[in-house]
Amino acid sequence: MSTGSGADSAPAPNPQDGTVPRDPTLTAPRKGTFSSLRIRNYRLFATGQMVSNTGTWMQRIAQDWLVLSLTGSSAAVGITTALQFLPMLLFGLYGGVIADRFAKRRLLLLTQSAMGLTGLALAALTLSGQVQVWHVYLVAFVLGLATVVDNPARQAFVSEMVGQDELRNAVSLNSANFQSARLIGPAVAGVLITAFGSGWAFLLNGLSFVAPVVGLLMMRTAELHKVERVPRSKGQLREGLRYVSGRPDLVWPIVLVGFIGTFGFNFPIWLTAFVYHVFHQGAGTYALFNGLMAAGSLIGALLAARRAGSRLRLLVGAAALFGVLEITAALAPSFWIFAALLAPIGMVGLTINVTANSSVQLATDPLMRGRVMSLFMMVFMGGTPLGAPLVGWVTDAYGARVGFLAGGVVSLAAATLIGLVLARTGGLRLKIDLRRGHRHVDFVPRAAHSAPPGEKELSPAA
Repeated sequence: MSTGSGADSAPAPNPQDGTVPRDPTLTAPRKGTFSSLRIRNYRLFATGQMVSNTGTWMQRIAQDWLVLSLTGSSAAVGITTALQFLPMLLFGLYGGVIADRFAKRRLLLLTQSAMGLTGLALAALTLSGQVQVWHVYLVAFVLGLATVVDNPARQAFVSEMVGQDELRNAVSLNSANFQSARLIGPAVAGVLITAFGSGWAFLLNGLSFVAPVVGLLMMRTAELHKVERVPRSKGQLREGLRYVSGRPDLVWPIVLVGFIGTFGFNFPIWLTAFVYHVFHQGAGTYALFNGLMAAGSLIGALLAARRAGSRLRLLVGAAALFGVLEITAALAPSFWIFAALLAPIGMVGLTINVTANSSVQLATDPLMRGRVMSLFMMVFMGGTPLGAPLVGWVTDAYGARVGFLAGGVVSLAAATLIGLVLARTGGLRLKIDLRRGHRHVDFVPRAAHSAPPGEKELSPAA
């Protein structure tokens, strides 16, 4: 959905020269791919996140491989993933209430510090030779508790750093940042695991959180965009749910990413199973597979940063293509065909994430953003405790190919059904009112009359 001032207007012809000018009140020049990095506070944030994200990916690879080495079970990898995201399912909405109620920068200082401590704890257990699989389960659950508050606070804090005009660009660059780290982290982790073991990857991850903490402390708070904090009161959780339930432009992206996140994004389970059981390779190959997905995701993030708007048509189409690519990869007859498909899977998966994320953020009132984004993340990530053990069991019982195939089939089916729902309501379309001085998005019945001056109308798949 294009909800910003950069949306193309319907220009009137120029009687003087026959050209078609743009209305300056409704249009703005296209921003550069890295335009939000001009803002000092966001540069500090992005730099710190780049370092900690690299450490996070190192820990993810080391954690998955450690669990598989200790147990030999894809289901155990699924349980670890599920425990890490279980707190989001149980407490995710409360995290959004906290993010709306308190200063987000202070919350992030606490959550980032706590996440660093989990890495150091796992490093101490592993390097001392005392680690057992239940230790990994416990650390994953504690990390998930910190994430409950960190995710909505971090998502909502972006708008305070860059403002509404640069929000979509910053969201896309956050994803590019994460995927760039995903290129570096797995490669470093593969070398460390092979040469020294998983413990050193956990140690470096714990230390990497120093960077975002320092970046947050160095920010100029006077330059943050002030957002009114929600005072403590009863019913704030229900208020957030009511707000979303009355907004189809929020409901459909959240429902779709819920299915994709629950059943289609279980890559730790599938990739470890393919490496270990299908191709009979080691941690280096697992790191390679993650790096290929990251390369595709990085391309997808950079393309998203240049895109002027977020359309539901793009979201649904990307979700359908994502399912097709997963089905194709599951049936790939050789190592290199499977590997070659991982980059486009990463690119399309990232497109789904960025398009849904930015659509929801731009369509949400700032006072509700923490709660809405917590619901978004709860559905997207909180479905993992339900999907990961099931997908892990299917993978163990019927093989890696059947497990991956099942995830692709569910993703394709979800995209198809939601696309059909939107098509059946073909009398619906997005109306973006540009006259009010703030972004306003509604689903309205299709009518025969044209849009009033100053309003831009898009199809329901927009």
